[in-house]
Amino acid sequence: MGKVAAKLKVMPESPEVDLDELQHELEDSLPEGAKINGFERDDVAFGLVALLPTVIVPDDAGGTEAVEEAFADVGTVESVAVENVGRI
Repeated sequence: MGKVAAKLKVMPESPEVDLDELQHELEDSLPEGAKINGFERDDVAFGLVALLPTVIVPDDAGGTEAVEEAFADVGTVESVAVENVGRI
């Protein structure tokens, strides 16, 4: 079984969210078999900054769905979207 690298866009609820703390919460929420291979930050608007984690997951039936659901369950996350996906 191969692996997939997916870049996700995680939007915090507000500009006041501590992005360093949010990064730790996202890392702690990862399902088994997934790992984060780095974060980028994207200035959206009006002080709001999105986190762009690159997540490595096994290439199986669920794909990134388990990671998206885990990230969405973090209290200060407004939304999660897949930006791009590729096999590695």
